[in-house]
Amino acid sequence: MVQVLSNLQNDVGYTARGLETGGRVGLPRATARGWLKPQEVRRAIALGVVLSAVICVPLVIHRGWVPAAIGFASTAGALAYMGGPRPIAYTPFGEATVFVFFGLVAVLGTYYLHAGGVVPGAWLAGAAVGAHAAAVLAVNNHRDHEHDARTGRRTFAALFGPRASSVLFAAAVWLPFGIVAAMAAMRGSPGLAAPLALVPWAARLQRDFGQASGLAFNAILFRTVKLELAFGLAFTAGAGAQRLLGG
Repeated sequence: MVQVLSNLQNDVGYTARGLETGGRVGLPRATARGWLKPQEVRRAIALGVVLSAVICVPLVIHRGWVPAAIGFASTAGALAYMGGPRPIAYTPFGEATVFVFFGLVAVLGTYYLHAGGVVPGAWLAGAAVGAHAAAVLAVNNHRDHEHDARTGRRTFAALFGPRASSVLFAAAVWLPFGIVAAMAAMRGSPGLAAPLALVPWAARLQRDFGQASGLAFNAILFRTVKLELAFGLAFTAGAGAQRLLGG
């Protein structure tokens, strides 16, 4: 739900600020194209906030105030990404925000709901998931860095340039592989290293990122999302198999 809220707020906020100008090569936005009216999107956002609160009620009953705090912070972060007087999307902290909320908060929150506490391994797993989520946004901002700089958005890529954002993308892609390799070695659990089978995929992705330009980055973005999903599935399957084997 938080992802949906963030996307809706980004869509309507981007259009409201008049940023859909010539030179942008990103994916089309519903409000800018006239497919949806801004007021319709804002009503959907309000409904999403209400639904998020309703979903959170049984979680609060089960685990107390922590799920409530997570729900409030996550909803506020989603709305603040392209809302308010100082949107997160106008700063170089977008990737860091994604790392925190779609990695650490998502994984640690889920672990806490099931176990009633957190362990160091959950922090590492959250960092791995968050890094790949940040890589997705890094592609988006790298693709649009020239347009963003012209329209006043000070993303990491717009502020520090494409070379720095290329390094950021590479770090976000490869950090999760280092994490799972370290976890597998430290715990003596080879199943945790299952995502390492995706290393050739990641290598091709980074190579193609370095050679892409313009609209080609849209395909790179979707491939990064697929890598994030495949990594999560492989990590979950490997951890589950290791647990069944008693590791």
